[in-house]
Amino acid sequence: MDTLLALDHAILSYIALHFQNGLLTAVMRFCSALGNLGAVWIVLTLFLLARRKTRRCGIIMAAALLAGVLLGEGLLKHLISRPRPFLQFDDLTPLIPPPQSFSFPSGHSLSSFAAATALFSFYRKPGICAFALAAAIAFSRLYLCVHFPTDVFAGLILGITVGLAAYFIGNRALDRLHYARLR
Repeated sequence: MDTLLALDHAILSYIALHFQNGLLTAVMRFCSALGNLGAVWIVLTLFLLARRKTRRCGIIMAAALLAGVLLGEGLLKHLISRPRPFLQFDDLTPLIPPPQSFSFPSGHSLSSFAAATALFSFYRKPGICAFALAAAIAFSRLYLCVHFPTDVFAGLILGITVGLAAYFIGNRALDRLHYARLR
């Protein structure tokens, strides 16, 4: 575990030394803010829900986001209770107001990749754009020194898993509901 923590620290230190600058810091703060409380994904979900043609995708995205919040924020963060990087290493300074919750997994990464996966399952081209935004949001959490790389990677893996589960389980449930109404 010490080796993994040392690698996490080395990656964050490298990002801080070689990438941080005024312009990129502003961009990364913006990207991170898009992911606050899953805001950008909730807005997109509401847009999809409002249109009949995209409603199924909106339902699946909503399910993925809800499952991600329950798993990440509701269960894992409290179960694992990992402190933020800036609390463990004096040389790391958060570039946004320090979050008060635990670090593992990254909720921004989990919600972003859950929503992007759900969207990609229905619409490939917009889904690719969503994955690019999810990656930018996830990287912003490293850049801003509020998550360890393993927090972000776990959020990515859990998000994709949750997004796929929501797609397959949600589609099956919606199909059953549709066929039940036809009878």
